[in-house]
Amino acid sequence: MGGTVGTFHGATVLTLDAKGRLAIPTRHRDALVAVSKTLVLSAHPEGCALIYPESAWERVRTQVEKFPSFHPQASWWKRLLLGFEEHTTPDASGRVLVSSALRMHAKLEREAMLVGQSHYFELWDPGVWNARYAAALSGSGSLPPGAENFSL
Repeated sequence: MGGTVGTFHGATVLTLDAKGRLAIPTRHRDALVAVSKTLVLSAHPEGCALIYPESAWERVRTQVEKFPSFHPQASWWKRLLLGFEEHTTPDASGRVLVSSALRMHAKLEREAMLVGQSHYFELWDPGVWNARYAAALSGSGSLPPGAENFSL
């Protein structure tokens, strides 16, 4: 099943090839594969794609399976997270195929922004990323719930 989950950080602009394959940078690929040979890609409700080591995804999957089926928003989150779930292994060149359905969900065409989130990566369309980034920076400056005592 793999070892303990690594820490994935940093932001990198990547290019998808004509077949929808993404070459994960060596430093990230080595860390991902050290945890689990198989990667899981899925859709995030905010419009990006997710890349998890399979061993880390299992915890997420267990939580999602418990979402209440009669709650409309929970049902949609479940449809996205489980419905788009793909298990894949990087090829000999370290490329991962992103399905056309997942590319459509995340609006991925030629470029993608790979953003580390500690135990997984998010994959964003650069235009969507820039719009979300600008909106976040123009916000009120108040901290999110649970971060009231945070300081840099």
